[in-house]
Amino acid sequence: MMTQAVVIPEPGRVELQQVTLRDLKPEDVVVETAYTSISAGTERMLLAGQMPHPMLQLPVVPGYETVGRVVEAGESVKDDLIGQWVYVGGAHCYETVNPAWGGQSARLLTDAQRVVPLGDGIDPRQGVMLALSATSLHGVDVLNPQAEDRVLVLGQGPVGQLASRLIQQRGAWVASADRNPKRLAVSVGEAIINVEDDTLTDVITEPVNAIVEATGSMEALASSLPLLANGGTILLLGYYQTLNLPYMPLFLKEASVLTSKEWAPGDLIRCRDMIATGALQVDSLMTHNKPISDVAAAYDIALNDDNCLKLVLEWAGKENGAMA
Repeated sequence: MMTQAVVIPEPGRVELQQVTLRDLKPEDVVVETAYTSISAGTERMLLAGQMPHPMLQLPVVPGYETVGRVVEAGESVKDDLIGQWVYVGGAHCYETVNPAWGGQSARLLTDAQRVVPLGDGIDPRQGVMLALSATSLHGVDVLNPQAEDRVLVLGQGPVGQLASRLIQQRGAWVASADRNPKRLAVSVGEAIINVEDDTLTDVITEPVNAIVEATGSMEALASSLPLLANGGTILLLGYYQTLNLPYMPLFLKEASVLTSKEWAPGDLIRCRDMIATGALQVDSLMTHNKPISDVAAAYDIALNDDNCLKLVLEWAGKENGAMA
C-alpha cells in the first residue's frame, strides 16, 4: 500500500511524498492520521544533517507525535481497538525510505502494543503533546524535586513549560525564565522572569536547589550557576552537541549534573491521564495550526518562529493519501 508522508530527502528540504508501507503483520494495527506535530529540536537537527547514524540515512520520514484512529487490525489484535483514537510514538513501517521515527505519515502500521488509546477524556489534538509531556515528566522524575525545594527552569519552550508545570505540581517553588514575552505569558511559577529585562540574580534573591536547563544553551546555564545552592543539582533537558561549562562553580558548589533520556515505560499513560483530568494543562502550548498541504511553511514556523510553542499539523481531508 502507498501513502503520503512527510519526507526529508536531503538536508534543508522537507516535502510530501508517496511512500510504500510494508505488509500488515498479525500483531499490527493501521492508524489513519488526524494530527501530527513537529519536534523542533529533533527535526531541526535532522534537517541540518546533525543526527547520528543510522537516523540520518536520507530520505527519512521524521516525527513521533502522531494521533489518529485505528482503522484496521491484524489477526492477532483484538477488534475493540478499531475506531479508537490513539497516540503513536513513531512507526518503522516503510519499504522505500528510512523510518527513523516515522510518525509523519497519513497512514502507518505499528505493533498494537505501541499505541496509547486516548479514551474519552482527552481532545485528540491534545494527544500530540504526549511525547514532550512524557519526556519532561521523566526528567522531573530523575530530578525528584521535593515540596521544600526551590527550582529555576531556564527556557520556556514546550519542554520547559511542561517541566515548570510538573515541578509546581509537586509543591516546589518554581521560577520560569525566558526572553520571549509571549512564551512567558503562558508560563507558570512563583517568579516569571524575562531575562531581556531583568537579571536572574536581581529577581531570585535566595539560592535554588536545582536548575532545569531547557534552552539548549550552555551560555544560559553558565550564567545561572551563581544561583545554585551548595550541593545543588542541574538537570539537562535540552539537547547539546557538546557540554561546555565552567568547572570552578560546579566544583565549589559540589553540584550534581543529571541527564534524562526520553520517557520511561508508563510515562505516556501517566501524562495522558493528567491531561484528561486537567492536572496538566497543555492547550495554551498548542499555539499554531497548519494543514499538511502547507508542510514546508509549517516547518519554517515550527523551527524558526520563537512565538511558536507547538504547531499542530492537520491531516483531515486527505483520506489520508492512502492508496491500495
